Amino acid sequence: MKSGNLPRNLLAWICAAAICSAQDQQVAIEKPHLPVPIRSYVAPTVSASRLGNSGRLHEMLRAGKLYLTVQDALALAIENNLNLEVDRYGLLLAQSALERSKAGGPVRGVPSASAQVSSVDSGLGVSGSQQSAGLSGGSGNSNGVSAGGAVIQQVGAITPNLDPVLQNTTTFEHLTYPQSNPIASQTASLIQSIHAYNTVLQEGLLSGGYIQYRDYEQYLKENVPTDSLEPAVGPYMSLALQHNLLRGFGVNLNDRFIRIAQINTVASRETFRSQLLDSTASVLNFYWDLVSSNDELKVRQGALQMAQKFYEDTQKEIAAGAMPRVELPRAKAEASSRMQDVVVAQYNVRQRENALKDALTRTPDPEIEAAEIVTLDSIQVPDTDDLPPLRQLVSTAMQKRPDVAVSKFRDRTSEISLAGTENPLLPSLQVQLQTYNRGAAGAPQTAPNPYFIGGYGTALKQIFRRDFPSEQGSLNLSIPLRNRQAQGDYGIDQLQYRQQQVATQRDTNQIVVDISNQLSALRQSRAKYSAAKQTRILQEELLASERKKFSYGISTFNDIIIDQRVLVTAQISEVNASITYARARVSLDQVLGETLEKNNISLDEGLSGNLHR
Repeated sequence: MKSGNLPRNLLAWICAAAICSAQDQQVAIEKPHLPVPIRSYVAPTVSASRLGNSGRLHEMLRAGKLYLTVQDALALAIENNLNLEVDRYGLLLAQSALERSKAGGPVRGVPSASAQVSSVDSGLGVSGSQQSAGLSGGSGNSNGVSAGGAVIQQVGAITPNLDPVLQNTTTFEHLTYPQSNPIASQTASLIQSIHAYNTVLQEGLLSGGYIQYRDYEQYLKENVPTDSLEPAVGPYMSLALQHNLLRGFGVNLNDRFIRIAQINTVASRETFRSQLLDSTASVLNFYWDLVSSNDELKVRQGALQMAQKFYEDTQKEIAAGAMPRVELPRAKAEASSRMQDVVVAQYNVRQRENALKDALTRTPDPEIEAAEIVTLDSIQVPDTDDLPPLRQLVSTAMQKRPDVAVSKFRDRTSEISLAGTENPLLPSLQVQLQTYNRGAAGAPQTAPNPYFIGGYGTALKQIFRRDFPSEQGSLNLSIPLRNRQAQGDYGIDQLQYRQQQVATQRDTNQIVVDISNQLSALRQSRAKYSAAKQTRILQEELLASERKKFSYGISTFNDIIIDQRVLVTAQISEVNASITYARARVSLDQVLGETLEKNNISLDEGLSGNLHR
């Protein structure tokens, strides 16, 4: 190796190692390793998509040929098959959906609305006094922003937002108002300096409501000689509870999406297991198809060799005068026909190789595309299958098939979802309770009550002493007359649930039919293979006998050709019968849900996409 090539080769090794390391990295979402207060506001790390082929693929490449056993093919498919790689994201999506469901709120994609409600401390300043007296609409001194509500498109009750939300609105204003009637302000131009701090902490209740704490403070300074306090502060604190008593009430109602998401995380594993099982069966069929095509190619090549030998022997016999020249075109046509069969068989092998390569690779690789696949395993047809009775096979399928498990999970989630349309049949009854305490203090400008002289601390003491307590309670009842929308939603959900139950029973019945059909297909394919094998043996003996007779001169060249053709047909029939049996065996294992178990594949290996064996 030249010294000048060393850095380039070293770089190639480093790149190859980095690719292999990226391939070994499992698809996952990693939370940031940060302190708790800021961890929730930093995006987690989502592993990069694995788009390259695993290193195992090139490890099995020797001198331009890809040597594969059945287990090698399955391992490569688990590591590289793009369909499985797509399906691996299903479990992560289900886990993320569970995390979102635990936060409450409407389902993903449904808009929600929040409104910021401003407050005016009545009695502070000129505008506050006028609004308190009913002389102003409050539009002149607004300290908040009101947002309209969005229409929520979701059938059934919406779970309250279960994550605590802390909101703060801080406002600094410098306002100037012309005073056409200066009686209250005693000035033609009212100038105000306002600082408002509005802090709200709110958390939803899983029982169907929310609790809210508000801390509000307003600082006001204005050029008004009639104010008793200048500047003035007017804080207040409130604790409010709003809760549903009929519609939207109940833990079982509001946590239904959480329970559904929890079931879906388990169901997503079974869904992936179903995809893994189907992909494994598909790869097995691809592999055995290639084995069968190679076997057929060998038979065709053997027939070609025999035809060419007879063509050469015919030429010798004609040259020796032992055979008329009219037999030569027939021998040549036979060899040409067998050559055409070989070409077709080679084309079928290439097709089977391409199908298998597509299942074993993530991205096109020129070296793999040009490689010939050498299958190291052959189709073995055992003497007996020793299959248990049909009912026992059905019981096995009901326990092991992942689609049966997914169907049960779907029935459970549908039953849980029924509460979402049953509860809205009730009228809406909400209770609202609120207690709040105000305070007011400031610097004396005239001769105010000494009780209000001071700053924010004085006003805060008034709040905690509950000097000015206020309580408020209300009931809000809403009864939809005729209630046809809720009745319709409930009817739709109930009918769909019953329809799903019938469909589940139909699928269960179909499983019994499928197992019975596959069982019959396996037995029939075994019988066909036994018959084809016996026929091939008899045809070999017949051809050998015919050749002896030909050597004694009591048989013709035409008889030899006919027996050869019949033997080739018998050999091809045996090959076709063997692949039919192999496919029937794969299909029976698939319909029983035993494909992964029979091929020593675990669900964890499939999920990680990394096999260390």
